[in-house]
Amino acid sequence: MSIPAELKYTKDHEWVSIEGDIATVGITHFAQGELGDIVYVEVETVDESLDKDEVFGTVEAVKTVSDLFLPLTGEIIAFNEALEDDPELVNKDPYGEGWMIKLKIADTSEIADLLDSEQYASEIGA
Repeated sequence: MSIPAELKYTKDHEWVSIEGDIATVGITHFAQGELGDIVYVEVETVDESLDKDEVFGTVEAVKTVSDLFLPLTGEIIAFNEALEDDPELVNKDPYGEGWMIKLKIADTSEIADLLDSEQYASEIGA
């Protein structure tokens, strides 16, 4: 199972890549594996400002629908529109082409609350 060291993670199984005050967010390899085949990703919060831990969208798999939780407070500035036609990108490449949103971070101090790869691996028992 892949847990890239350069990313940050949440206990809700989102990954976060941070460049300046912009974060790219998706779900982890572990999460997509637990969900199974992803059939739909819905994010209707683009251009909205949300607080950390608020629901920013949902991911639907064959057997279940799961909420997606915002890892940091900020404004959602982009949705990966490739997921509209090809939601299984989340299964194929969760840390690359399967990214979900880009977020303009409002409070960079919250980054300290995210898990590093070793903490996340411990969290999932990897």
